[in-house]
Amino acid sequence: MASPTVKLNSGHQMPLVGFGLWKVNNDTCADQVYNAIKVGYRLFDGACDYGNEKEAGEGVARAIKDGLVKRSDLFLVSKLWNQFHERDRVGPMAKKQLADWGLEYFDLYIVHFPISTKYVDPAVRYPPGWAGADGKTVEPSTATIQETWTGMEALVDGGQAKSIGISNFQGALIIDLLRYARIRPATLQIEHHPYLVQSALLELAKREGIAVTAYSSFGPQSFRELSLKKALDTPLLFDNSTIARIATAHAKTPAQVLLRWATQRGVAVIPKSNDPARLAQNLAVTTFDLSEAELGEISGLDRGLRFNNPIDYLDMLPIFA
Repeated sequence: MASPTVKLNSGHQMPLVGFGLWKVNNDTCADQVYNAIKVGYRLFDGACDYGNEKEAGEGVARAIKDGLVKRSDLFLVSKLWNQFHERDRVGPMAKKQLADWGLEYFDLYIVHFPISTKYVDPAVRYPPGWAGADGKTVEPSTATIQETWTGMEALVDGGQAKSIGISNFQGALIIDLLRYARIRPATLQIEHHPYLVQSALLELAKREGIAVTAYSSFGPQSFRELSLKKALDTPLLFDNSTIARIATAHAKTPAQVLLRWATQRGVAVIPKSNDPARLAQNLAVTTFDLSEAELGEISGLDRGLRFNNPIDYLDMLPIFA
């Protein structure tokens, strides 16, 4: 089955349910992408920081070669990392990522974080990380968001990206960006789950015509795999009694309920799985509806609890302060 789509302010259609490539292992990535396409996924959300873009591109190429899809059927997403925010580095970095994927254009290219750090040549270290050339120190650079966004707009002008977006931006930065943007951000990608509902941010995005995509829809689950203390100390949403009761009432899994809570509120989701049955379940989350009372119950679990916060794992860059 195919996912419903949402129309972006750029005029393009984006699937409401996609496949996220964060923490997908290199040795399985191509097969996972290929198998997800077979199940019906059309949106794949990647980033150079994930270190698996070549393998993701191999999965896409194989699916196209085997006649499963055409390139125009897919919605492929990547992101600009912090070390390439200077305007004259945005274009070359996007072109490198396109070459890694084996593509001519991205359907959506996103500023990964509203943080500019010192440039590290990809020949020195790639995929990139938070640290500078020494592999230890995080060094801020002087590139402004306006400078970076001008480089992003040039990608649309040049045909390397059909739409451009932002990630991990909060309200004040979005409002400021909209003052000078010649091409408005089509999407905002944020951490979003019942422990971090962010209603005011969603309302701002809706008012400005910016589609929202959630990452980490299952809350602490992904971050437990990274041994993040905050995640280890937080009860799993899968085990929450409210989520379990609603799942039982609809004969669905807790994961499906969490994804439907987001999509029913107009937020796109990008879960991942190795399991073919779970892949199909995740894709089918728009085939049932939660009641308004159930939506409210789930939103009531909000703790304002953020797991992807640089201050927690870098001890600096408090961008959500």
